[in-house]
Amino acid sequence: MPTLSPNFLHTGALLLAILVLASVVGAVLNARTGGRSETVHNLNARIRAWWVMVGVLFVALALGRTATVVVFAFSSFMALREFLTLTPTKPTDYWAMFLAFFVALPLQYVLLGVQWYGLFAIFIPVYMFGLISSASALSQDTEDFLSRNARIVFALMACVYGVSHAPALLMLDIPGFEGRQVELLFFFTFTVQISDVLQYVFGKLLGRHKLVPKLSPSKTWEGLMGGGLAAVALGAALHGVTPFGPLLAALLAAQIVVCGVLGGLVMSAVKRSLGAKDWGSAISGHGGYMDRLDSITFAAPVFFHLVRYFWTP
Repeated sequence: MPTLSPNFLHTGALLLAILVLASVVGAVLNARTGGRSETVHNLNARIRAWWVMVGVLFVALALGRTATVVVFAFSSFMALREFLTLTPTKPTDYWAMFLAFFVALPLQYVLLGVQWYGLFAIFIPVYMFGLISSASALSQDTEDFLSRNARIVFALMACVYGVSHAPALLMLDIPGFEGRQVELLFFFTFTVQISDVLQYVFGKLLGRHKLVPKLSPSKTWEGLMGGGLAAVALGAALHGVTPFGPLLAALLAAQIVVCGVLGGLVMSAVKRSLGAKDWGSAISGHGGYMDRLDSITFAAPVFFHLVRYFWTP
């Protein structure tokens, strides 16, 4: 098991207190509205889901690298399943999908587990891109070939390659931060997820101007600015669980927020193109796994490579 610093334990206690407070507020609001408010019902469903997600993440982080990698690998599998379930495919796509699920996904996380960075970074965009495309071509079904193949590769890049860069933070060897990589992963996941939550809250309280109504009708400029700035402030406050000072923690939190928003919008565009509101219903109040991971798909690789380039030898 990793050694957790007092800062990380204090942060965990603070997060627990926030969840308890949120649960109490949700119960009070539900009582005052007589259980008839859809917004309050959705808020309480999100709070309950957060209890489960935070609990799973903290247990995985406490158990160490292997447990954390397994949790993210399972999440990638479920997200990929949701993505390709919504995506139109044909029987001739069998081998391409087999390679995505049973070769690309497990090997990407095995490479992460053994910390083979060189191959981990290029395995899917180079080797699996060529292999899956070749499998699609060998099926000899040329009808809508480019779209069918692109959907599978896009799903793999988003659900597996992008997401896998979050637990990849555990492989970074940062001088003076040895043995505390789980705290950096916590900083990343907390920032990207709390940004989503705060944007939702600010949007409900202050939202007047739609951000991108055709992609995500519930997102507003007020939610983006209020929630994003609050997430950046929280990121700066959490600098104690990172190798950064307050200013750099705030700047990297801003990067996470911006990339998270862009990832969420791209995945919303994909959902709309497929005629779906949510990726699934596995997580009450949040939709499917991909609805929780969409912000990570863009934010994790950028954050990982920034930290690796500037903070590792």
